Amino acid sequence: MNKYEIMFIVKTTVDEAKVKKTVDSLKSVISDNKGKIIEFKEMGQKKLAYEINKEVNGFYYLLVCDASSETIVEFERRAKLDENLIRYLVINLDKE
Repeated sequence: MNKYEIMFIVKTTVDEAKVKKTVDSLKSVISDNKGKIIEFKEMGQKKLAYEINKEVNGFYYLLVCDASSETIVEFERRAKLDENLIRYLVINLDKE
């Protein structure tokens, strides 16, 4: 298992229930695949540096976890399919 830092941005144009559902589903990908969430931080709504798909604001989240590479591949697959997600970034902290 490696330690990963994941940051993702959820659209602000969707209702609060969909934001919560998106965040919970992404967190469950880690925990359902035998990963361990070390830290989860809701960073709040922030203005994007530049417009992305007509979105100018987003809800920022930071997730630090221990997970296998297969779990991260599944996380990225789900993140690409989620229409409420603007962007995500996964950093392997063990390779720095």
